[in-house]
Amino acid sequence: MSKSEKTTSKNVVPYKEKDLASEVLDDGYIDVMEDKTVSLFVVGDVILPNLTEKSELSEEEITQSLLEEIPEISDYCNLDTVKQFRFRGNIPTPAMMLDLSKSIQKALSNPDVAGVVVTQAPDAIEESAYFVSISLSDKFQNSNSKPIVFTSAMFSDVPFHDGGRNLLDSVRTACHDGKGDIPTVVICMNSEIHAASRAQISHTINAAALSSPGWGPVGYADKDRVYFRAGALELDTGLNFPTPKRLSASLEIIKAQTGDTGLMVDAAVKAGADALIIEGFGRGNLPGGMMPSIKKALKKGVLVVIATRAASGRVLDSGDYCGSVTECLDLGCLLAGETTAAKARLLMMYILSQKDAAALRKSDEERFLAYVQECLDPVLSVRLFE
Repeated sequence: MSKSEKTTSKNVVPYKEKDLASEVLDDGYIDVMEDKTVSLFVVGDVILPNLTEKSELSEEEITQSLLEEIPEISDYCNLDTVKQFRFRGNIPTPAMMLDLSKSIQKALSNPDVAGVVVTQAPDAIEESAYFVSISLSDKFQNSNSKPIVFTSAMFSDVPFHDGGRNLLDSVRTACHDGKGDIPTVVICMNSEIHAASRAQISHTINAAALSSPGWGPVGYADKDRVYFRAGALELDTGLNFPTPKRLSASLEIIKAQTGDTGLMVDAAVKAGADALIIEGFGRGNLPGGMMPSIKKALKKGVLVVIATRAASGRVLDSGDYCGSVTECLDLGCLLAGETTAAKARLLMMYILSQKDAAALRKSDEERFLAYVQECLDPVLSVRLFE
């Protein structure tokens, strides 16, 4: 028997005969070219400069113009622009974000729709994407695993405009069959794909402005395929609530300053805030002068969440002195973990607008606080409440 006969038995398929294409497709790392439809939601100005000033265009005309500008989209899907979310300007309100979330869920309930792409200015894109990620109802999540992709353009003028490339990459991501290896809601810009729960705009004018400090992108849109290097993040699974009809809670973000005496805390409580997000230094520590005002807020039933101004890293008790996170915990404050102050505000607004959450807080305050802390930082919740 020759050497080749010894190493190749009838039970072993030679390497060159393996069905490598099927193997790759099974892993979900390649775009599957099928007749798919992607729903496009235009939030704020249109993503391409030659359409930005043409607010009178119909949805069909926007779709046609985009396909003429970026014909490659047709290689991946049919594009369907949704009507009700066009408005002039850059920054949607939380109420608009809630309406957007409901409409996205409705669009994805259509079996012919493979995914959703949302375009908006970069100003508040991380907040919009995050809010949609936490407001997906349990019922929706149990029956849907289709991608929801936000995108934008950092350069509004030609010839440097990056909107076309970002839109094409986002459409490809929305068509991607990730088989569970993609967070439900992502932001795709500069060929990088970031989980909505961690993404931040970290530069005012840079094509690579989108980042996830401390985490990095979960995937990439390369020339030949969309692929992912990290699994779905746990924070992108929603909060076990139905999507509320409206957002009823009132919240404020207060940025701590050296020498702060708590004046803004007192003003927010007097104005009727249901919760406060205090953005502290480093680990989340606060000036000692703020503590009397925070104590008063807590006694009046106002929830206080401590976040950090740092771009990455957790809020955590690491010292014991006036204004420390340790003192804040002892008083009954919650910690935002790695959630930014802006996202913590939306999270608390969403939770406090839920009737079930209000009922839980009334019947079992500690269990309610444990639940909220778990939404903010699951690891810390285990330590504090179990």
